[in-house]
Formats: sequence, C-alpha cells, structure tokens
Amino acid sequence: MTATSRRRTPRAALAGVACALAVTGAGLTGCGGGEDPDAGTNGVGKLSAAEIQAKTRAAADAADAVRLHGTVSTRGSTYTLDMRLKSDGGTGSVTSKGATFRLLRIGEQLFLKADAGFWSHDAGDADAAAADKLAGKYVKVPQGDPSYQKFSGFTDKDVLLDGLLTLHGTVKTDGRHEQAGVRTVRISGGQGSGGSLDVSLEGTPYPLKLVRAGSAGTLRFSEWNKDFRLAEPPQDETLDYGKELPTS
Repeated sequence: MTATSRRRTPRAALAGVACALAVTGAGLTGCGGGEDPDAGTNGVGKLSAAEIQAKTRAAADAADAVRLHGTVSTRGSTYTLDMRLKSDGGTGSVTSKGATFRLLRIGEQLFLKADAGFWSHDAGDADAAAADKLAGKYVKVPQGDPSYQKFSGFTDKDVLLDGLLTLHGTVKTDGRHEQAGVRTVRISGGQGSGGSLDVSLEGTPYPLKLVRAGSAGTLRFSEWNKDFRLAEPPQDETLDYGKELPTS
C-alpha cells in the first residue's frame, strides 16, 4: 500500500460511515446509488406510455424538418430510405429491388432521377432508347401517373410520419436506452410485437428510433428542425417526358 492510498483510506471510510448514518437517520437515498434517472432530462420518462406517445407525436408534427433513414417493408416490397423532409417537400434516395433512385419534391412538383436500369426493369414494351433518354435526368413525374402516388409519399413529412409512428397493441414503457449518444425512453406495443419507439430524454422529446411491428423495418430519425434548401434541378438536367412515364 502506498502512502497516497493510506492517506485516502480513512477519508473513504469516514465517507461511507457518513453515508450510512444519513440513510439510516433521515431515510435518504444517494451516496453512489439510487440517483434520480430523470435528473437532467426533459421529464418524459416519468410519464405513462400513452402520454409519452402523445408528446412525441406532437413534437414530430410541430417540427419544421427531419431526416429519416432505414428500411420499410410494405405490401411485399422493402425500401431503404434516406430522406430529408419538411412541410413543402423533401429530397433523398430510395433503394428497392437493387435499384436506387432519387426523389425531389417541391410543392406539388415531383422529380425522379434514376439510371437506365431502373427505367428498363420490367418495362414491358418500353424500349432501350426511352430508358437511355431518361437515365440520369430529373424526370418530372405527372400527378396523374401511378408513379406519382407511389413515390410522392416518401417525400411527404406528414403522410410518412403519420403512417410510421404507430405502435400496435397495448403500449407500455420498455426501459431506458440510448441512441447515438442521446438518452431515450422506449415505448413498445404488444410487448414488443407491435413495434417500439425510442423517444429522446434530452431537449424536445422527438422520436429517434422506430422498430416497426412484424419485422417491417427499422428507421432512425435525426436532424430535427434542421432546415435545408429545396431547389429545382438545372434545366439541362431536367426532363419532362409527358403525361405518363414508362412502367418502372
């Protein structure tokens, strides 16, 4: 034992005695244990699961912008998303069946950019010349085209979050966790089978991670309220194909 450790030992012993006396005499907690898990948090960890769910939905709805990335499985298809969204549009990439394409929506105008393989895949009678013409261009998607309805939802913050931030079954709290260095409280539906949502315990109670029911994908949310610019692509990179796009 060193001289330093000999000097510290009596102090440590006295501290332990003082702690024991404080707990015994006053019914206090502390002294290295029993710390308030909600200290320094936004307090939502003290709420019921239903209250947490309501607060995080309200926070998401009120946010001006968000980035989400991860996977979504729906109607037999799986999509990998990396999208930035706000009230008047969105931009980012979507991958499905090995093909990656970019989406850009400004107001009601939707653009889709992909390579020739995307346009020619399962295209039926669409010839290679049409696919080559569309490849690498921001193609204006007509609102009457089936592709508009299929893809515009990926760029709509309200529609996408309303559809995603839903847990099924009885919702209960499911412990404290951490996402990207941020403390979270987790709520789960149907004892986990109905999906789970990690909600930030720091600052605004935004949703940070969603595991969808039925193994239907996992999404992470970040850059809440971080604005970004939406601008139409240069004219020489834009193509108006007409009223109906080739089947893709």
